[in-house]
Amino acid sequence: MALQFQGLKSPFDCILFDLDDTLYPAETGISHATKKNIDEFLAIKCDISAERASSLRVELFRKYGSSLAGLIALGYDVHPDEYHSYVHGRLPYDRIASDPRLEQLLDSIPQPKILFTNSDRQHVTRALARLGIQEACFDQTICFETMNPHLFEETKDAISTSSEVVLKPSAKAVELAVCIAGFDPQRMLFLDDSERNMAMGKAVGLKTALVGKRLKTKDTDYALENIHNLTKEVPEIWNLNRKAKEEEIEPKRSDLDAMRSPTPVEA
Repeated sequence: MALQFQGLKSPFDCILFDLDDTLYPAETGISHATKKNIDEFLAIKCDISAERASSLRVELFRKYGSSLAGLIALGYDVHPDEYHSYVHGRLPYDRIASDPRLEQLLDSIPQPKILFTNSDRQHVTRALARLGIQEACFDQTICFETMNPHLFEETKDAISTSSEVVLKPSAKAVELAVCIAGFDPQRMLFLDDSERNMAMGKAVGLKTALVGKRLKTKDTDYALENIHNLTKEVPEIWNLNRKAKEEEIEPKRSDLDAMRSPTPVEA
């Protein structure tokens, strides 16, 4: 049954947002810097050349979903904090610019908003701070620690008996996000820059919006060149007429504030 936010009728009861290359543009180069840091970490941890480390990163991503997941699956002694400290701790966060328009856009959305990222919480905090966005803007944050609490157990026995790393694009990760949100997946909108993540989101039943692309794929319901095109491409969030898309009219904050009635999301 559709929820109504102070009379607002929309096909969506909840919005899931990816973070990296979604809330800020890929042109910042953060993803490229992340890959470079992963290569360096692999070269050190596996005692291999830089060239081999780069190809190994691609292999691990394809087979396990991430380099960290691959290292753990292969039996390497690596803790998530060690990995994230190296990979994210050296990122050029100053390339992420403050974005007041993004804050206003997120503020205008009346449905519960959930940040859904593979990144660790420290990276989330630093990236959002650079954007000028308070984490409290989101009703819930689902990050690496949320999906993998078992990897932070104090006893080695607990880690060794449950070493699976849960991340997008696995079905388990997306299903966990749906479970935490507590809404019908068919009435949830999932925004992400990854086509692999879009495919899994669609398989689980989510409505999908690919960010950073002009054209939809077979697994996407919408395509946004950037996050600021959300009002133009998905006016249904605010139950706006499609005419708003044609005229490229953004919702007025004062009008949307009157409609907004945040609904807490229980973890």
